[in-house]
Amino acid sequence: MSLKDTFLNNPDRRYIMFGGKGGLGKTTFSAATAYWLASQGKKVLVFSVDPQASLSDIFQQDIFGKGPVKITDNLWAQEIDADSHIKAYQNEIRKKILDMYGFDAVPEEIEQYIQAASAEPAMEESAIFDAVVDIVVAGDYDYYIYDLVPLGHALYYLSMAKVYDEWINRITKLREEMREYEEMVSRLKQEKTTEEDQILSELTYIKNRINASSRILTDRDKTAFFFVVVPEEMIILDTQKAAKLFAAFDVPIAGYVVNRVVPRELLSQDIPSYLRNRIEMQDKYLAQIKTDLGAQVRAHVPELERDVTGLAMIEKLAGIMYG
Repeated sequence: MSLKDTFLNNPDRRYIMFGGKGGLGKTTFSAATAYWLASQGKKVLVFSVDPQASLSDIFQQDIFGKGPVKITDNLWAQEIDADSHIKAYQNEIRKKILDMYGFDAVPEEIEQYIQAASAEPAMEESAIFDAVVDIVVAGDYDYYIYDLVPLGHALYYLSMAKVYDEWINRITKLREEMREYEEMVSRLKQEKTTEEDQILSELTYIKNRINASSRILTDRDKTAFFFVVVPEEMIILDTQKAAKLFAAFDVPIAGYVVNRVVPRELLSQDIPSYLRNRIEMQDKYLAQIKTDLGAQVRAHVPELERDVTGLAMIEKLAGIMYG
């Protein structure tokens, strides 16, 4: 089944992810897929959560940190600015501390903690994850095309929903038990019942958001994950290992796209020996891909004459991928 068929035969799929090792073409495939879907009259958002990727370069338009930016009819693109989300986190935490405890200003020791916590490496991942939740839960588009980070980080994002959910379940249970104890004490002392538990409400809000995002990521009817692979031994092995890990997180793997295939037709021409050797090497690994992945391969994309930047090249790539 071709890439085009996977979309035509599954019209309810709204969340499309391209993943793989860095530098294999995830960003260009994401852009081309978004362009093709938009050309079919669908309202599409393509967004990147990879700090190393650049939709700005591909679309030749500055979109970093600007929210959804219109590229052409029906197509918007967005690059998430983690730093701005971290600053928003900080301000939100400060406001909640002031509101919950009635302080005129955030105490210095708490402010120092906020600054230190925001410098932790995990804070950037958390900020990006939260931004992704905001995007997908809003439901403003017909299709969402994710340009995922390289495989190791992608697994981190996908597992984060389960990790957060477990942690919040435990904290929420503990908070509920404390709440019951506080209410019992209030009744024994014949005092007014405690006011609404703002902490418990906040935890419930976070849990609901994470669950909504997690359901999307693992919904086989609405979500499709495509691995990008090239005909090289280590890439094939790493991709197969990653596919098993993704399956363990219930991510619906819809197929594989083979990129950077050097056309065999060149063998009939007078070409340098290194290029001839490269084609012969690729033949070996293309045969391995056919044996190992078989019917799950959705498209073969040739090595193009130049980088995919600008709408003309994006349209050309979309034509190759979707016929």
